[in-house]
Amino acid sequence: MFLAVAGLIAARQHRRRRLPARATIVSPPRSTVIASDGAVRSTQSAELTLPREELDRIWTVPNLENLGRTYWRFLSRVTLGLIRVKYGANERCVVLLMRPFTLLRFDAPEYTVESDHGEIKWRIRDGLLVSRSGRGCGFLAIDVWRLDDGEPGVQPRVRIDMEVANFYPSIASSFSTPVYEATQSSLHVLITHAFLRSLTTLDLARSKVGRLSGTPQP
Repeated sequence: MFLAVAGLIAARQHRRRRLPARATIVSPPRSTVIASDGAVRSTQSAELTLPREELDRIWTVPNLENLGRTYWRFLSRVTLGLIRVKYGANERCVVLLMRPFTLLRFDAPEYTVESDHGEIKWRIRDGLLVSRSGRGCGFLAIDVWRLDDGEPGVQPRVRIDMEVANFYPSIASSFSTPVYEATQSSLHVLITHAFLRSLTTLDLARSKVGRLSGTPQP
């Protein structure tokens, strides 16, 4: 599966046409850190440079929710439909084809909305990829910052940080930390960087829930 995902990502990048935005990966050198107790923290970051009119067009509160849906859509597409996201009233389940193969189960997302910043946070409940001791711990979050200084002739930027924190992987507890690093961790970084680059299309999926629909910009 790792090779199939890597090949699909490479093909997408090769076919990339002229796009409305440019992406630069700015992840820290040690983007994934594993604490002594096994807790994983991983942060991948990118900056999008785009025309001001495009930024003004997409910088809306509903599009914060749409960004979350866009991530789930990308995850399904890049894994050729093997991984899917099932929506519940108070949960989101990342499954391998279907239940009961739930890889990760999250609480419904929490949103933070500010004039130049937005955050989506899904708190981790459980799943096959979560160790027993790590159930109910940690979260997945997307942070978006508008870097718009208004200087004439300078295109604005958007910084996007994707973070997994306080995550206890079952692969590490069942096998070893090196096995986790060589498999799930590496695949997560590869997919996340590909997702961040894919945002240069500015093609956001419409949320299935619409919780922020109609919410005005602060």
